[in-house]
Amino acid sequence: MKRELAMAFSRVTEGAALAGYKWLGRGDKNAADGAAVEVMRSLLNKTEIDGEIVIGEGEIDDAPMLYIGEKVGLGGDAVDIAVDPIEGTRMTAMGQSNALAVLAAADKGSFLKAPDMYMEKLVVGPGAKGCIDLHKPLKENLENVALALGKPLTELTVITLAKPRHDDVIVEMQNMGVRVFAVPDGDVAASILTCMPDSEVDMMYCIGGAPEGVVSAAVIRALDGDMHGRLLARHDVKGDSEENRKLGEEELRRCAEMGVEANVVLAMEDMVRSDNVIFAATGITKGDLLEGITRKGNIATTETLLIRGRCRTIRRIKSIHYLDRKDPEERAVIV
Repeated sequence: MKRELAMAFSRVTEGAALAGYKWLGRGDKNAADGAAVEVMRSLLNKTEIDGEIVIGEGEIDDAPMLYIGEKVGLGGDAVDIAVDPIEGTRMTAMGQSNALAVLAAADKGSFLKAPDMYMEKLVVGPGAKGCIDLHKPLKENLENVALALGKPLTELTVITLAKPRHDDVIVEMQNMGVRVFAVPDGDVAASILTCMPDSEVDMMYCIGGAPEGVVSAAVIRALDGDMHGRLLARHDVKGDSEENRKLGEEELRRCAEMGVEANVVLAMEDMVRSDNVIFAATGITKGDLLEGITRKGNIATTETLLIRGRCRTIRRIKSIHYLDRKDPEERAVIV
């Protein structure tokens, strides 16, 4: 995968972010997601790659999606692509912080192929690499990470999602003296914070979407961190109702079709098999990782995080967009 593709992928997430921003604060998360998907697909199809969407998003909440197995690009390097056109559709719809457009790409055959379902995730930065194991209780993982980082549990900071399914875990960690940051959504950004030199976050733990899990694994590998994951059926996460059981069994059937097992611990190498990773994320709303979009008339400003795993280069790109000069197809969705 040529390094020149990094800038091309940054333009893809910029376009998706601008499309999602049009729906900022309008209360319609699916419209925001649909606009971002449309522009992301259009821009990927103008990129010189032989690309395949190996993991996308949308089936869990019936949102639009770049579907698994979809071919994109004009031809060129054979690449796997994992996308989340908007990480934080609800945050975009409600005008809340930390919404991003994200994409990860790697050489063909590098990414885990899995259905859009839930994944349990445990992420740490380089200082605790090799010290996590989802086979073990969370308490033991916390103790091992604290030991690796040379700090007491009372100085350990963990970020998670503020979801009812995490209530007991949050209490458990706080009872151990661990400082817990619970954010509404956005576990890709939360995962990246474990690896940023200027962040105080030591670990990320949550049960969230598998697409975000693979995207997170890609960028965490690029940043020399560590991650374990475990695919979970819907009825194991949301409760064993008739509807959840039906959806969960369909997820398990699709896992079997794709040759991946649920309820099995996945190490980094199981999720991302190459260091030749490109990751791009553009802020939609202001957050802990990136500035959000500002727009005045037909002029918009974006900030993008662009990471290349092979050389471990991290770039922050500020771009000014004259929206009336965009391609007509893109402009129709953004403006």
